[in-house]
Amino acid sequence: MHRTASIETWLGPVRYVSATMLIGLMSCSSVEPEVVPGVSLELARQRAASIAELSYTLDFDITEQLDADIDGHVLIAFDLLDDSKPLQLDFTGGGRIRDVANNGEPTAYRVENEHIVIPAAELSPGRNEISIDFAAGSSSLNRNPDYLYSLFVPDRARTAFPLFDQPDLKATFELTLTVPAEWRALSNASVESVVRNGTRTEYRFRRSDLISPYLFAFVAGEFESVTRERNGRSMTMLHRETDAQMVARNLEAIFHLHAAAIDWLEDYTGIDYPFEKLDFALIPAFQYGGMEHAGAILYRARNLLLDEAPSDTQLLGRASVIAHETAHMWFGNLVTMEWFDDVWLKEVFANFMAAKIVNPSFPDINHELDFLVRHLPAAYSVDRTAGANPIRQPLPNLNEAGQLYGPIIYDKAPIMMRQLETLIGDEPFRDGIREYLRRYAFANASWRDLIDILDAKTNDDLGAWSEVWVNTPGRPTLVRQRETTANGSGENYLIQLDPSGAGRIWPQRFEITAAAGATTRKASISSSTTATPLGELTSSGVERLIFNSDGRGYGLFPADANNLLVWDELGEVEKGAELVNLYENMLAGRGPGASDYFDALLGVAPLETNQLLLGLALGQLTRVYWNLLPSGERQDAAQRLERMLWQLMLEQTDESRRKIWFDAFAGIATSPAEIRSVQDLWSGSTTIEGLPLSENDLIELAQLLAIRLPAQANDIVAAQLARTGNPDNRRKLEFIAPSLSADESVRDNFFDSLAAEPQREVESWVLEALENLHHPLRTAQSEKYLLPSLELLEEIQATGDIFFPSRWLDATLANHRSSSAVATVNDFLAERPRYNAQLRAKILQAADPMFTANAMTEAAGEAARPR
Repeated sequence: MHRTASIETWLGPVRYVSATMLIGLMSCSSVEPEVVPGVSLELARQRAASIAELSYTLDFDITEQLDADIDGHVLIAFDLLDDSKPLQLDFTGGGRIRDVANNGEPTAYRVENEHIVIPAAELSPGRNEISIDFAAGSSSLNRNPDYLYSLFVPDRARTAFPLFDQPDLKATFELTLTVPAEWRALSNASVESVVRNGTRTEYRFRRSDLISPYLFAFVAGEFESVTRERNGRSMTMLHRETDAQMVARNLEAIFHLHAAAIDWLEDYTGIDYPFEKLDFALIPAFQYGGMEHAGAILYRARNLLLDEAPSDTQLLGRASVIAHETAHMWFGNLVTMEWFDDVWLKEVFANFMAAKIVNPSFPDINHELDFLVRHLPAAYSVDRTAGANPIRQPLPNLNEAGQLYGPIIYDKAPIMMRQLETLIGDEPFRDGIREYLRRYAFANASWRDLIDILDAKTNDDLGAWSEVWVNTPGRPTLVRQRETTANGSGENYLIQLDPSGAGRIWPQRFEITAAAGATTRKASISSSTTATPLGELTSSGVERLIFNSDGRGYGLFPADANNLLVWDELGEVEKGAELVNLYENMLAGRGPGASDYFDALLGVAPLETNQLLLGLALGQLTRVYWNLLPSGERQDAAQRLERMLWQLMLEQTDESRRKIWFDAFAGIATSPAEIRSVQDLWSGSTTIEGLPLSENDLIELAQLLAIRLPAQANDIVAAQLARTGNPDNRRKLEFIAPSLSADESVRDNFFDSLAAEPQREVESWVLEALENLHHPLRTAQSEKYLLPSLELLEEIQATGDIFFPSRWLDATLANHRSSSAVATVNDFLAERPRYNAQLRAKILQAADPMFTANAMTEAAGEAARPR
């Protein structure tokens, strides 16, 4: 293995001083920050300027009883540089505080607006030690009957224990967990000792590396443990999967992908893996794909433990999430943003690097196509809407940080970063990244800090470039236009238009492919002005053009449905680019209509063998079928589509492609004979060779069948519960069962129950249930849930994890298209002119498919109504 320089080589012994703290030391404000809920930017700046050498020593006593308190103790030690003001500690559980002492003496603290306030008179310049006994809050500890896990991003550590909950106050953590005797435990640092005492076991962990509080984590419960060594590094995985064959067939790939990611990142960055260890836990129903806690990554189990015959998309998805979370060890954990307005900075590097990391492990995959399919549609899904947000957004208080997450930072930002790398050059870009990591290792930095480093490596004005790409929302519209030149001749230009009317230009480079007969020409276009000459690309004899044919550009590009007629003559990336271009133009009303595009997709999907392209085409086909076709046309198309999907499924010789076609078929089957085919496969009365169905598949099929066969819904769910072996899967199905009921009153009662926070604790289950309630076949009955769902949004934002508000909205709104549903959303926003701006944007983003579908059905001459 190629060894690289360690952090100590660059820095010597690490002592943390944040950039914000240095600014504060130079000009420390005499104004005492107001005590307000959350963590305000003003408070964070004041504390970063006043606190250094921070450490936490934590003890938690955890029982199996879900309603029992978790007793906690924390010792917070730090150097205080300014003792002239009261000290605010963050903790939402003021009523659960049992004792507070400072430097061994009782303190006359007060609890105010989610803070423990220590009087200035009781503080000392220099070293202070605040000791607090408390009952831990459970909302971020994700307690289940026989396991729990912490999830503190972005500011939820303060719901569990008292601390300074801001990213630029990095600290070490020493943790002790006392848990039921048979439980295993994992945290950021390695285990120092394990002591069993009767029915209890104490895990004492070593002191962690220096990390931000949102990266502190622990897992405890009934888990299986597997340890493997790769390239001299030992890694441990915890999991709860009961299917031993599933674990066995995935295990080696999981450890290999982590080791490969570490090797690649050490080589690219020139810095050794920066933390003591790398372990990970696979969590059932985890809220995210993964979370990058330093040395203790958490993953959604199903993303890593794949079923038989996984598709290329699933294999790449697993590799990508592992690469993403491993990249965070350098980008986000070693160097962390100063404030969460730059949270996108850690996410863009994680996704941008992940796209590079997975390449060597998948030599047969077209990775340019994978990047296009993975990022462009998701980024466009926000940037095409009235709620589009910039990559970098203002953040006055950390209690609103969860609203910053979404496809723009995960998908548009990597596209932007690829453009930046192209602008600067691969090697200068990598040199700049290495300098950035060395300079700010175990500290904090901002986007401005990175731009200052990269600006020295190019003659371009990166500040102006960044202003459009990073600080403003939206995408350009590009049109082909012929203009008369001074000598009277005509020339074709590609015109870049700013839909907002502000005259912005998104400087970018991309390819255009032109074909004339058997001759194909690719031209690299640098679009940095309003009009870019197309030259010979539009000369006589050119039969077709594909814009953004390399997938590297960003915007609403011209498209031509005739290009699909020569599908087999197109390259893979060209196919992907044109599918995306055509779909976006259809939604924008400047391309083929929904019916014509549906027919075009029916023509090309059977021709495609590349699984990434097949997934893209079938995904578009399904969305057009359920959401955009007028109801009469959908009914007419149903049997034709069902027969095609079923027949193509049977014709496949590759198991993973057969599964792709079957999943598409099961998702749209509504005809009695086709539903019966699905039911026979679900029940086991029929089997198809080369179509393995896992327990996860059977649970999904049971839900589809319960909705399509309401008279049998209760029996179907009962049968699936009886055959489900994994206890976590069984608990999920028990939870979502009411959402599948044929009895509307049962569904109503279930929806009403979601108003109670405890009923929303397992967010992935809630979202699955909402998708059942709002299935396209049920929107007439579920439209009444729209207004109360919107009314709950502020509470969901305050109590849920970072992606929950947007996913709640997506699951609620995506399948509706009636005029009354549109009016419900518009009236809700109109009646609340002072509604939170970021939540308003989330609503507009989630409602955009509804608005578009309603407009398209009305344009097609159909009276929009609930269906």
